Amino acid sequence: MRSHRILAFAALIVVLASICSAASDDKPKRLTEDERKTLLRDLTAETPYVRRLFPLGKVGLKVEDGVVSPSEAEVRQMVADTGPAAKPGDRAKITSIVFKKKGIIFEINGGPVKRKKWYERIQLESVGGMTTPANPNDKDPNNVYVNARGSYVALVFKDDVPELTTDQVKKMLSPVLDFNAHSQAEAYAKSLPPKIQEALKNHKALVGMDREMVTYAKGRAPRKHRETENGTEYEEWIYGEPPSDVEFIRFVGDNVVRIETMKVDGEKIVRTKKEVDLDKDMSAMAKKDDAAAEKPAENAPSLLRPGEKPIDVRSTTAAPSAPPGSKKPPLQQPDATGPPPDVNQGRPDAGPPALGPPHL
Repeated sequence: MRSHRILAFAALIVVLASICSAASDDKPKRLTEDERKTLLRDLTAETPYVRRLFPLGKVGLKVEDGVVSPSEAEVRQMVADTGPAAKPGDRAKITSIVFKKKGIIFEINGGPVKRKKWYERIQLESVGGMTTPANPNDKDPNNVYVNARGSYVALVFKDDVPELTTDQVKKMLSPVLDFNAHSQAEAYAKSLPPKIQEALKNHKALVGMDREMVTYAKGRAPRKHRETENGTEYEEWIYGEPPSDVEFIRFVGDNVVRIETMKVDGEKIVRTKKEVDLDKDMSAMAKKDDAAAEKPAENAPSLLRPGEKPIDVRSTTAAPSAPPGSKKPPLQQPDATGPPPDVNQGRPDAGPPALGPPHL
């Protein structure tokens, strides 16, 4: 009887060990130190083209499961208030990479906050005991942080950062950064809705375009003049000269409000109805890109093991399984309005956090 108990106990230990081993095998592996070094070596100083508008300030973009936040409309509002750090079509430079527990932060163009150089913090002491900054233009030598013109994009994961290759990271960042474009014009065109892309291809201006789009479509205007009509100041760009067609493109602020074309035969064509709505069209394109990112492409690289089911990394908690015939519970969406991560944490000379508490 005792021998049977010993055998049963031994069998139970073997079963438990096999279960624990299987559970440990199913758990995704974390990013290794060698993989970190590879990502730092391959991506630092890379110069991809920008696909999304980056706001100036301490709020950057976040990419989680292919979905970009804040939304295109929210970013446009921030840019209207503070200005842009980078615009679609611009070539950006990845100047720093910071690894967090649940994400990777890629600073572009110096990041939203930068520190002064050591020689910019030197103070000179005079005979009377007064100290003055070495740089007379520096009004506050004790402030080691200065305003920067860059921004950042945070690549966020539900759990720990998994094993990643350089190509996989580039693919995950593709909604905001284009590593494959061959020219600025190509990168800029790919960031626009199809209707505007077609207009740029045909060198045609549309009512509702902004100045940059018109410049890409028609080139620099040979002649410009400003006038005021009914109390509204406008600027008119003039393309062409007689005996060819002449086109007058009128801007109020940054957008086209009127296009007048004088034909060679004397016909006059005036268009004032909005032909493109940037806020609406750009937001619709962003949602389309997000939906395409959520749908895995064929033969796309995967971090899952054979037989392992994918999970929704945007949910803060695992969604409970629903009984047959019942509706699935809605997924919990993350709060995208929280403070941005501390991009300086982990640096030897970082000092106190400048961007709020890290949340990755």
